[in-house]
Amino acid sequence: MMAKHPEDVRLVLRYVRLHVGSEEAIRLLEAARKQGVFAPVLEAVLESQPQWHDDATAAAAWEAAALAGLDVDKARSHMMSPDIIAAIERDTQDAKTLGVKGTPTFFVNGKPLLSFGAQPLYDLIRSEISQSR
Repeated sequence: MMAKHPEDVRLVLRYVRLHVGSEEAIRLLEAARKQGVFAPVLEAVLESQPQWHDDATAAAAWEAAALAGLDVDKARSHMMSPDIIAAIERDTQDAKTLGVKGTPTFFVNGKPLLSFGAQPLYDLIRSEISQSR
């Protein structure tokens, strides 16, 4: 949908701390953003999630991130920076306000996706695009 409608669709990812390793993974991902390797690190971290999901240190996420190009030492030194703390707190408040209880949760122009799946998501996006024109 983003490729078909580059002027109309924007993806916004928000973090929600719902399990033991999630905050560590969030900090890792924001450090990856600072290094300019967010996309490949995100893919690697999501793929390795079953291995780190309930590990407070998210060790497997760090390993996957390193293989995806993250400078781990630099990331560890930046992961407690004020801007990363602020991003986590902002996303936590937004998730609470929106009533997010699990991930993934999708919203399109503030409207929640009521039926999970690719087709319902595409349909909601198409509907919003057509309404905006």
